[in-house]
Amino acid sequence: MVQRQFPKPVELLELMQFKKPELNGTKRRLDAAYTIADLRKIAKRRTPKAAFDYTDGAAEGETSLARARQAFEDVEFHPDVLRPAENVDTSVEILGGPSALPFGIAPTGFTRLMQTEGEVAGAGAAGAAGIPFTLSTLGTTSIEGVKAANPNGRNWFQLYVMRDREISYGLAKRAAEAGFDTLQFTVDTPVAGARLRDKRNGFSIPPQLTLGTIVNAIPRPWWWIDFLTTPKLEFASLSATGGTVGDLLNAAMDPTISYEDLKVVREIWPGKIVIKGVQNVEDSKRLIDHGVDGIILSNHGGRQLDRAPIPFHLLPTVVREVGKDATVMVDTGIMNGADIVAAMALGAKFTLIGRAYLYGLMAGGRAGVDKTIEILRSEIERTMKLLGVASIAELEPRHVTQLTRLAPMPRTDV
Repeated sequence: MVQRQFPKPVELLELMQFKKPELNGTKRRLDAAYTIADLRKIAKRRTPKAAFDYTDGAAEGETSLARARQAFEDVEFHPDVLRPAENVDTSVEILGGPSALPFGIAPTGFTRLMQTEGEVAGAGAAGAAGIPFTLSTLGTTSIEGVKAANPNGRNWFQLYVMRDREISYGLAKRAAEAGFDTLQFTVDTPVAGARLRDKRNGFSIPPQLTLGTIVNAIPRPWWWIDFLTTPKLEFASLSATGGTVGDLLNAAMDPTISYEDLKVVREIWPGKIVIKGVQNVEDSKRLIDHGVDGIILSNHGGRQLDRAPIPFHLLPTVVREVGKDATVMVDTGIMNGADIVAAMALGAKFTLIGRAYLYGLMAGGRAGVDKTIEILRSEIERTMKLLGVASIAELEPRHVTQLTRLAPMPRTDV
């Protein structure tokens, strides 16, 4: 028989502990985010459709992006038991320097359009976390501005080779003079991909007001207040600022780029040089023969050639073929710290995040970027502990199986 009694007020007070309300709206929103997907939801609520879709979208049917994310979800981990990993070391050495975590921030264009703190927030958060930050040629903060935001951290520069070669070469020289230690020479953008969300939204730089954008802005006044009360949105490194994104890319890029351009860039850049946008084994080998320090397996976040190869699926083969001679990195589709752990286990030396960082930026500015890094750090540490590994170096291919939903049909031409 259960013995019952009248509740004692003292005991009730012990049980009914009310949480103190958080008055800071940004902190309250970010405290409720436990995953990058949570940050994405917040970002979507707070950002006008055209700016959000520019970040969130990809080329044509967005198949490349969907497949890249699915590839990470289709991972099976193989943990070791009775292998204590109470404290884990997430640091790595990458391209001649340290990183406290096995990922850095990838280059993103038009970043201040997403949230006005832009690259300053990204660079500052990266510096505080001890990871590299990459500035895009199409960035909205200058090379010198990023250096000021991250004076003691590692800054990398992403370079497009444009029709006017001297503009590109001049940017590379400025980045070197500012102390940027690595150049990401991007080779998968001879022309702009068909980013259909942007076309449907009439997305342009600077933004153009239509009845649709005004209606969409009504529930998001904070974004427009920030946009209208901060310095003019423009490319910090380029003079052309008008037109759709596709128009701007097509005007800036050059489909004639070749190994001759790589030779010139190699001669003018004093630091490490990596090639971003590699999508097959043959190009990986050829680039290593041309003396680059590393390659980034990437399909540009699915924003260029739709139905392109999945970088994560390419990783084991490329590492086997060139991993002893060069640094192999990977991006595209990373939305969880476990994705990063899986890539490192299969031989990647480093990974890069783009959208994940921008979701945090749109959700809460600099604090949102800090939250992105915090979420990924926590997921990396937890995954490593559950696998029974105490350091990144202990991760091995045996820890991961890549499951696949797409098996190639036999070729008839061989």
